[in-house]
Amino acid sequence: MKTILKNIFTILVMVIALTSCSNDDENTNPTVNELDGLTKFKEITNTTHTIELYSHTGATVQGYNEIKLRIKNNANNQYIKNAEVTWMPIMHMAMMNHSCPKSTVEKISMDGTLYEGYIMFQMAQNTTEYWDLKIDYTIDNVDYTMTSVIDVPASAKRTVNTFTGSDGVKYLVAYVDPHHPKVAVNDLVVGVWKMQDMMTFPVVDGYTVKIDPRMPSMGNHSSPNNVNATQPTTGNLYKGKLSLTMTGYWKINLQLAKPDGTILKGEEITETVTSSSIYFEIEF
Repeated sequence: MKTILKNIFTILVMVIALTSCSNDDENTNPTVNELDGLTKFKEITNTTHTIELYSHTGATVQGYNEIKLRIKNNANNQYIKNAEVTWMPIMHMAMMNHSCPKSTVEKISMDGTLYEGYIMFQMAQNTTEYWDLKIDYTIDNVDYTMTSVIDVPASAKRTVNTFTGSDGVKYLVAYVDPHHPKVAVNDLVVGVWKMQDMMTFPVVDGYTVKIDPRMPSMGNHSSPNNVNATQPTTGNLYKGKLSLTMTGYWKINLQLAKPDGTILKGEEITETVTSSSIYFEIEF
């Protein structure tokens, strides 16, 4: 009898231990929702696959867009984890076609199904001119392609500046962050590219985006503790600090400077110069 009770006790201890380990594993490795905070805004389908496009806002707009995608096998509804993806946005105008700044498309995590990148649409669509997005992808050494029109309405505020600098180069400077500005010193993110040709817009490295935020309705006052946007690493976006001291409409006056300090575009704000020729607008 003692032996039976001892065996029962040993089994109970083992069950409790295994249950505890299982619970610990669940707590240590919780299930991750890849689509948390994302909204699907487009599906593109061919006979083999469906490409789903996502963003945080559930839309695209003139300016900088962070876009995520995943590819579904139509035969079994499983999402592909081993694709190689590239994309090419094209603006179809009356007399010409052109592309825009864009990143490569990268896998977010090895075990996940999402791929991500950015596209900076410098122009909005209109009644006769439109954007489409061509996505090329390779799965198990087989190449596929899809193309679809993408909705790109005009942004409510100015978030993109396209201009020719004093060096004769055409530049594009776009507002990226903060998405939700606060009365605080905000992390500022800006993109800077140049037009190499109608289809190629590489990142500009080593420049400085000087900022001077002003409130035109409040005597055009500025704010303290701003930090000009510079590039932490080559090939990437520019980062700085944007100080906003109150809610309302702000014009973020800009100057684009080369590494040697030469101003390529934009004016310093003075008593007589109240606005730069290049700027961003925010209101919150």
